[in-house]
Amino acid sequence: MAKDTIEDMSGESALGTDAAARKRRRTLRERVNALENKRLVIGVASTLFGGIFWGFSGTCASFLFENYQVDTAWLMCTRQLCSGALFLIPILLSDRQRFVELWRNRHDRRVMLLLAALGVLLNQFGYLLAVRYTNAGTATVMQCLQLVLIMIYACITTHRAPRRRELAGVVLAFAGTFFIATGGNPSTLTIPPEGLVVGLLAAVGAACMSIIPVSILPKYGSSIVTGSGMLVSGVVTSIFIQPWNNPPALDAAGWEAFIVLTVVGSFLAYLLYMQGVKDIGSMRASLIGTVEPVSATITSAIVLGTVFAGTDILGFALIIIMVFLTV
Repeated sequence: MAKDTIEDMSGESALGTDAAARKRRRTLRERVNALENKRLVIGVASTLFGGIFWGFSGTCASFLFENYQVDTAWLMCTRQLCSGALFLIPILLSDRQRFVELWRNRHDRRVMLLLAALGVLLNQFGYLLAVRYTNAGTATVMQCLQLVLIMIYACITTHRAPRRRELAGVVLAFAGTFFIATGGNPSTLTIPPEGLVVGLLAAVGAACMSIIPVSILPKYGSSIVTGSGMLVSGVVTSIFIQPWNNPPALDAAGWEAFIVLTVVGSFLAYLLYMQGVKDIGSMRASLIGTVEPVSATITSAIVLGTVFAGTDILGFALIIIMVFLTV
């Protein structure tokens, strides 16, 4: 009798222990899911605002090109130096250890230099030149072709063939580029050939910005990685450009546009976008980044009075549809 009672109590204790364990596991899963949802929300919001702010940068650059004859190389170089400083001043004050570790680690340093050359420099120089030769909206839409390159890279690295929707996206990308470049008439170019070339270079740079730093972003964070890339690119290019020798004559409105371009269109745009890449991955970040051409087109039309033809809008729409198909 006593033995049966002890066994019953032992069974009840085991059941209680199992129930407590299940409850702990359920609580742990809920916490993990909550953290994951929070990370996704932050990543989506960061990428969204990063794309909107990048659209501002194209409009500000167009304003400076049209009204002050600002040199493209000068603008690119000073933009990188100022943005890099905005990133690194707080880092050196509060996160110096990880910054030093990045430059001591040979592999990570190599990744960082590749990002500075093939990502930051190529993207910014190509984009600003595309803005100069075309307009902010067209340059930003051309940059969205990065998604085709990211898709190709993903197919190669995962050893798989493109899916049907991805192939359809490639067709739409080329169709959209065709309408933007030719206005629907294959015998003419509605944008300068050099504008088309540098727009494609900007897309290559943007793809590199999303792909190259993936391995080091979780380790060092978006601020250190992005700020280091900008500062390195700015310092190297300043050796050749020497921006202090040929500053443009800017009035108050010109400096205001430059400050918005640097702080909002570079510092905040890159910081938020790279945080999005870290939190939700390069493919999702690129999808949400389609807000860039919308922002650039709207701000360019409102602030600068830029007029877009029907074929331009059609090309924009095809490329944005391409984005939703390929990611």
